[in-house]
Amino acid sequence: MKRFIRFILLLIVFAGLAAAAVLAGGYLVMQATLDQELRIEVADTLDVPPGSSPARVLSDMEQRGVLVRSGWLRRYWQWRMPPTVLQVGEYSLRPGMTARDVLGMLHRGEVLQRTVTLVDGWNFNQFRQALARAERLQQTLPADMPIDQVMAELGLEEDHPEGLFFPDTYQYTLGMSDRDILLRAYQRMQDVLARVWEQRAEDLPISTPYEALILASIIERETGVPHERDEIAGVFTRRLQIGMRLQTDPTVIYGMGDAYQGRIRREHLRQPTPYNTYVIDGLPPTPIAMPGREALLAAVNPKPGTSLYFVARGDGSHVFSDNLQDHNRAVRHYQIEQRAKNYRSSPAPIRREPSAEADPQPEEAQP
Repeated sequence: MKRFIRFILLLIVFAGLAAAAVLAGGYLVMQATLDQELRIEVADTLDVPPGSSPARVLSDMEQRGVLVRSGWLRRYWQWRMPPTVLQVGEYSLRPGMTARDVLGMLHRGEVLQRTVTLVDGWNFNQFRQALARAERLQQTLPADMPIDQVMAELGLEEDHPEGLFFPDTYQYTLGMSDRDILLRAYQRMQDVLARVWEQRAEDLPISTPYEALILASIIERETGVPHERDEIAGVFTRRLQIGMRLQTDPTVIYGMGDAYQGRIRREHLRQPTPYNTYVIDGLPPTPIAMPGREALLAAVNPKPGTSLYFVARGDGSHVFSDNLQDHNRAVRHYQIEQRAKNYRSSPAPIRREPSAEADPQPEEAQP
């Protein structure tokens, strides 16, 4: 009887040792599986579409040859990871990452954030072109879609899109669309414009936030020098107050549309369009670009002064004058005498496309 008991005890010991060995072996295999480096030599991405499960994602990675023993990783996820729904999106894979790193990234939902920059002073078509070039951003508003249909697709009541979308750098993840970005930019402009309008000075010649948006868009297009915005706003504000035409080239260019070929001439300044401020009184009917916050602030808080004219020096800055005689003198110097030195009336700022050089107008009351 004693021998039998000893035999049973030995069996139990051996079984325990065997179980411990199996567990130890499994532990070692699990650790080796978790610590394996991804089999990639360059940065890559992992897409997690809607409805994905950890098991499916890890199995797909094994099929791609990125890792091995995905079954062990699935078990580890089931045992050690709290229940969670995978965040849909795109995940960044880098050489040197381990399977453990991937599991943690998936569990935390660290999706890859891409960015698209919509630049101050761009118009709506340029915004759409930038969105069309954005990597892995879904395109739901094709380039040939008419503007009115675009606005309808966005669910916006306005007829004209210009000026309604705030220029900024926007983040997006896999599955987002151009529509999503535009709606965020629209809401951002609504919020910024409302706050700026609350900070407006008294006795302005503009009476609505939309008029401030129009004026800010002209200011944005007129200068690439930040500290000049409020001074240029002052010139336009005084002109509006005394009933003097704005006479600003960017509005002429916008009104020319596709006819603009990089240069405006005297005949263009005389051509009637709703946007030719050499011909019309007051503001044009809509903004001509997407103004940033600083241009909006300048429009509602213009710099006090007496200047009514300005002309570009050719380096992005301007010379301001109180009277036509001084202005014409500055025009002759910078637009005629300096022409041989590659003068440009509006050189391109760092973050903006070039605007045109106008033919010199030394005898006209132009800015």
